[in-house]
Amino acid sequence: MMQNPFDFALATPEILLLILAAATLLIDAFNKAESRHATFTVSIITLLILTAVSLWQWKEGVEGSSFGGLYVVDTLSHFLKVLSYLAVGATLIYGRGYAEERDMMKTGGEMYSLTLFALLGQMVMISAGSMLTVYLGVELMSFALYALVALRRDDVKATEAAMKYFVLGALASGVLLYGMSMIYGATGQLDLSQIAQVIGSGKAERLPLVFGVVFIVAGLAFKLAAAPFHMWTPDVYQGAPTAVTLILGAAPKLAAFAITLRLLIEGLHGIAVDWQPMLLVLAVLSLAIGNIAAIAQTNFKRMLAYSTISHMGFVFLGLLSGVVQGQPGAAGSAYGAALFYMVIYVLTTLVTFGLILLLSRKGFECEEISDLKGLNRRNPILAGLLLLAMFSLTGIPPMAGFYAKLAVLQALVGSGHVAIAVVAVMFSLIGAFYYLRVVKMAYFDEPEGESMPLANGIVTSGLMSINGLLIIALGILPGGLMALCVSVIQDSLKF
Repeated sequence: MMQNPFDFALATPEILLLILAAATLLIDAFNKAESRHATFTVSIITLLILTAVSLWQWKEGVEGSSFGGLYVVDTLSHFLKVLSYLAVGATLIYGRGYAEERDMMKTGGEMYSLTLFALLGQMVMISAGSMLTVYLGVELMSFALYALVALRRDDVKATEAAMKYFVLGALASGVLLYGMSMIYGATGQLDLSQIAQVIGSGKAERLPLVFGVVFIVAGLAFKLAAAPFHMWTPDVYQGAPTAVTLILGAAPKLAAFAITLRLLIEGLHGIAVDWQPMLLVLAVLSLAIGNIAAIAQTNFKRMLAYSTISHMGFVFLGLLSGVVQGQPGAAGSAYGAALFYMVIYVLTTLVTFGLILLLSRKGFECEEISDLKGLNRRNPILAGLLLLAMFSLTGIPPMAGFYAKLAVLQALVGSGHVAIAVVAVMFSLIGAFYYLRVVKMAYFDEPEGESMPLANGIVTSGLMSINGLLIIALGILPGGLMALCVSVIQDSLKF
């Protein structure tokens, strides 16, 4: 580890992003007429630069901590940052036409600059080495997302969704901060590695430590949209403009998963016996509420929101499987399976919400499941991509979602939770109903009303096709990514 307490070179991606995000604001302020085109171009160039820098740092083995341990760079941070850049880039490309056809761009390109600032918060979360950095990253990301949800100021649904998200988000941030304060009181430390050392030495105050863990798990569950802290998810997903829903549903999940790993695995692994049952309850509730409530939904975005809740249940199952007495090697495989599941979920989310964006047009929002009727007759390629995404979310081979579920279930059985694995499979079978219902409407139902031709740009269609092909490719050949996820966990986290 590098010894320089203020090694700014380690934080090169964050520094570059801050400068370039500020540049988009200046472009927007001084060139209102063409700012939406200029800010989009600057945003994409920014993401390409950041990807190149992070890949170079990863290749050169740049690791260490800076700013007195507040900021950490390791293979996990490189991996998740690169994935976040790619997810945000795909989101902006998919959502550009949607945003410009509506009133989201009438005052300029705020959507792009706010998205970059949200990404900056996510990067801070991913590289957090202290509870202070975790909280700063969460707040930076959250404030940008609150503003994005409310970007369509004249839309009543978007305004209502923004208010719900803001109020519940502020409550969750307070719960998370309160939990952190109790951990600090119990250990006398804010640095995550030092907290782990104090817990390992047995010097931590037991009662406030456990109470702190309860509040931290509750705050993390909100950020990951896990039941019973899921109340905001369906309303915000449905009420927000679809382009913003995709911004909410993709890259931020990677950052929330990152701070879950940092806090629970790296900092609080010594008391895993206390937070493991909490994750078990959250996982089962998420699987039950997410899958059962999704059946009754007619709005596609709302159905996908409940789908998100159920998938976060699988992520928690992977995390709780890493605590096995007498099997130290099982932890890396279990946490790697959870990371793999999250990556595949984000990849599939980009396809599903990207399709909604491509199917929407001026004066028409493709939000109801019935809007997908007869899609195969209008555009067989988009219908095929929808089928791939739904099959992957269901867990049907050879899609990537099947192997992601299988890896988590293997970790779950290996840790002795056979009954919970059976419960997870049963709820996945329930979930198959509402996913296959979407496929049935796209392929076997007659289109309602006048069917209009779907025209999308070459770049957008090409990116969507690559996105869909990755779902198949990672399902047929998952070994490389799975090995990378396990390697990233074992190289970066100490447990």
